[in-house]
Amino acid sequence: MASGIFAVLDDIAALMDDVAITSKIAGRKTAAILGDDLAVNAEKATGFVSSRELPVLWAITKGSFVNKLIIVPIALLLNAYYPVTIKYILILGGVYLAYEGAEKIIEYLFHRNKADVAEAPEHLSEMVEDPEAEKKKIKSAVITDFILSIEIIIIALSSVTDSELLIQIITVSVIALVATVGVYGLVALIVRMDDAGYALIRMSKGEGFLTTLGKLLVKALPWIIKSLSVIGTIALILVAGGIFAHNIDFFHDFLTNLPSIVKEALIGLVIGLASVPVINLVMKLFKKKEVQTS
Repeated sequence: MASGIFAVLDDIAALMDDVAITSKIAGRKTAAILGDDLAVNAEKATGFVSSRELPVLWAITKGSFVNKLIIVPIALLLNAYYPVTIKYILILGGVYLAYEGAEKIIEYLFHRNKADVAEAPEHLSEMVEDPEAEKKKIKSAVITDFILSIEIIIIALSSVTDSELLIQIITVSVIALVATVGVYGLVALIVRMDDAGYALIRMSKGEGFLTTLGKLLVKALPWIIKSLSVIGTIALILVAGGIFAHNIDFFHDFLTNLPSIVKEALIGLVIGLASVPVINLVMKLFKKKEVQTS
């Protein structure tokens, strides 16, 4: 009886060793996309009333968990029975990411309110107060998270395709959990930087190193948010371009003399700009149909 228990424990230990190795490999392969995921989602999870930052972030995080619960089993099933479909799902997701990135660029260049830019708020509590805008941004963040999650899960799965099914399931689940908890944990730290700064100032009673550090955190937050907005937009374009370059032969062989990052940025931007009028037209038609039916 005892020997049987030890044999089971030995099998579990061996399984955990294999999972640790495969998770490390999968984590290394998904590191770049996780960095992009952080930049994109940090930009989307900011810009709310201070009291609403954490509730909104929690809503997005719950949406991200639901996304992973949907994507992981579907990805495992498709990989087992219809692996070719994963490629087309990635390409469609890439089109949407390119669209989001290009739309942000177009909005910044042609549709932004210059007066608002000139009088940019110093604190996030001044940014978004409209509940409808909040819901819209949460929905957009969850959709973007869904597409980025597909990319993360597929890359993680591709690193363990030769392993047993159980190891595939555990490894992909670990990466999915890290992608959600790790990314949104860091986002939460970023969006509460100013509150941490004010707490340090109060704690030190306005004097000493802690006060200096607190003021630095408060002043740095608006700049970090602006930087994340730029980095997030670039990340959307690069991730989309990378999807096209790695999954479509024409783009893989396109401009091979250019550095890969330049090529992917160019491909993502061109496809994004081309998709903006098409997707916007489709959205308008859907909205028009909804109004007519209601």
